[in-house]
Amino acid sequence: MITLYSFGPFFGLPEPSPFTMKTEVQLKMAGLAYASEHGGLDRAPKHKLPFIDDDGTLVADSTFIRAYIEKTYAVDLDRHLSAQQKAQAWAIERMLEDHLYWAVVHARWSDDENFKKGPAQFFDAAPEAMRGAIRDQGRQNVMTTLQGQGFGRHAREEVAGLARRSFDALSVQLDGKPYLFGEQPSGVDATAFGLLASALCPLFDSQVREAAQANTNLIAFRDRMMANYYPNFA
Repeated sequence: MITLYSFGPFFGLPEPSPFTMKTEVQLKMAGLAYASEHGGLDRAPKHKLPFIDDDGTLVADSTFIRAYIEKTYAVDLDRHLSAQQKAQAWAIERMLEDHLYWAVVHARWSDDENFKKGPAQFFDAAPEAMRGAIRDQGRQNVMTTLQGQGFGRHAREEVAGLARRSFDALSVQLDGKPYLFGEQPSGVDATAFGLLASALCPLFDSQVREAAQANTNLIAFRDRMMANYYPNFA
């Protein structure tokens, strides 16, 4: 039996992380039975969520989880795609996870109000006497990562401009279709859903969210995927 370790609902979303939503949707797409456990960072092989425990086999990172379930359970989430479409799907996934994701992180963690409303809650379980210091250090760690990644060196307007190009590109790919490659969802649709649900989260006011909202077909896609895979949150 597969157990998925994730954060649980936060910010009015099924999960606060696009990667945990991606993995859960892909498990649902694959039709695999699984149990959900919230937490588990102390057991996480890469000290991040999500990870899965498949009867003792631990697999971390959403990309490797997908590869594992497809190989182990003879599932191909892209079976209806051509070789060219599979290559395009990989390029889109890298744009979303290695570029657009960091714009969402920047919007949540760099803005004081967004941080207070959102990520600051991750530290609520810390002992009260130490909570403030742990919270500040956690935020500083993320900002240091953003600095190294590059987005932390940009003004908010510049980050939003980069995000806008990625949202617009995704919108063009989706144009006139219910899913990125036609009438049937594929693995990359789970990735796109996780990023869009995170970017469009109404809790966070940011130019990144405004850039996503400018593409009405992306909003409709987010709503369609939410209704299909998380009807309680639709």
